[in-house]
Amino acid sequence: MLSDIEIAQAATPEHITKIAEKIGINPTFVEPYGSYKAKIDYSVLGATTGQHDAKLILVTAITPTPAGEGKTTTTVGLADALSSLGKKAVVALREPSLGPVFGVKGGAAGGGYAQVVPMEDINLHFTGDFHAIGAANNLLAAMLDNHIHQGNVLDIDTRNITWRRCVDMNDRQLRSIVDGLGGRTNGVPREDGFDITVASEVMAVFCLATSLADLKERLARIIVAYDRKGNPVTAGQLKAEGAMCALLKDALKPNLVQTLEKTPAFVHGGPFANIAHGCNSVIATRMALRFGDYAITEAGFGADLGAEKFLDIKCRMAGLKPSAVVIVATVRALKMHGGAAKDQLATEDLAALEAGLPNLLQHVSNITQVYKLPVVVAINAFPTDTEAELELVEDKCRELGVSVALSEVWAKGGKGGVVLAKEVIELVEQPHEFYFSYPLGTSIETKLDAIATRIYHADGVDLTTQAQAQVTVLKELGFDDLPICIAKTQYSFSDNPSLLGAPKDFRVTVRNLKVSAGAGFIVALTGDIMTMPGLPKAPAAERIDVDNTGVISGLF
Repeated sequence: MLSDIEIAQAATPEHITKIAEKIGINPTFVEPYGSYKAKIDYSVLGATTGQHDAKLILVTAITPTPAGEGKTTTTVGLADALSSLGKKAVVALREPSLGPVFGVKGGAAGGGYAQVVPMEDINLHFTGDFHAIGAANNLLAAMLDNHIHQGNVLDIDTRNITWRRCVDMNDRQLRSIVDGLGGRTNGVPREDGFDITVASEVMAVFCLATSLADLKERLARIIVAYDRKGNPVTAGQLKAEGAMCALLKDALKPNLVQTLEKTPAFVHGGPFANIAHGCNSVIATRMALRFGDYAITEAGFGADLGAEKFLDIKCRMAGLKPSAVVIVATVRALKMHGGAAKDQLATEDLAALEAGLPNLLQHVSNITQVYKLPVVVAINAFPTDTEAELELVEDKCRELGVSVALSEVWAKGGKGGVVLAKEVIELVEQPHEFYFSYPLGTSIETKLDAIATRIYHADGVDLTTQAQAQVTVLKELGFDDLPICIAKTQYSFSDNPSLLGAPKDFRVTVRNLKVSAGAGFIVALTGDIMTMPGLPKAPAAERIDVDNTGVISGLF
């Protein structure tokens, strides 16, 4: 059996100008990076006019497990299936971070016969967007420390600096450091640390910006520190936003690539969903909607994280209205939620499956009952799934009035997603209203409680003494009207990664609150969430190699 990278390397993509032409993008706005990828100038959105009733389809998933769910694979396969049925489909995905590529996952461009290509380029550097974001982040850090070194006119409290440097790599050694050592000419000594690039607020700003002008305004609002009176100090006060925006000017242009079946795909931006809002850029989504009749996008991790933030933050800010939601699940993962061991997942186990199904059903209920959106469940097929197991999943979903479709896109590409595509085509025509899980005109505590009780099904939220004090400060500074971005484990509805399935009788503890003023949301940190991951005992990097002819191996 061929690996993902071998399947991708055996493909014969079309020249990227042909892909752009297929969806009506004028060559004037296409900036090729070689033969198979291109930047699309964001000015194309202003240059194309007219009403276009495109359908926005969100692909999300159950709570992740080591067994895997296949959300990106399903997203790509669904788009290919829609294309095979004569629909004008366009994909909008996040860019992979080098951290997970070299850490646990080893690649993030779909899988099997449902991939975006060139797979190696997308996973490794791509068009340099993440490097530009890291450079902008670190320029701001350098200007902040230089301001302090050069006299500190803004009276910055060096014990209350919130801005950290970043690097797009899992590196636990950089989580907590002391810098500025070596004498007066080398800066002011202080405790510091690095975040992974996808956790940088610059990444969040980049993905929520609607234009170059909006990007610059958002960058200027970023809070980097507080002065000795407790007032926020911003990037704008450091006069950093212009240079930062200059670094990001070309990166802001979405990247156009294609699937193995030559369906156009925008791959752009990549904030983590357990730290930030977990969605590709607003500009890329708008391009997918402008040039396709069906825009298929995804949000990171399970629906309690990625989908919640996509709906409550991204859709709210960008004025987007989803037409349907696809929730991806696997029999294997559901059995893990029901207590089955990873080495026993190939064996039929209806008892474990039934015990794990509440996880799927709770995600489904959240989307249909809280957000009032139509849903179809996509069962990402594995050869070990039995007829009885698939029938059990289908029966339980239909009890909730939700359709189920078996997805075989990993093995069959678009052909394996036709049943799912037909369900989606019917679903998007259903009349529906779209609601958020909370209104903005409520307190920080009320919004936190709404997410915890309505989406996680917790009994409530507890704030540490530190978090309570931070709420008071955020209210005084006028930030209490912003939406909430909860940073928590992706492995559970709760803030405890060991509580699988659909846990009950728990409370969520918020230990830290900070404002991302440029992105426009408040980050609430729970549990042991880290903004700089570490590599595992056997990182994927050990299996990645390149031969003397330049052919890469090991990326799945």
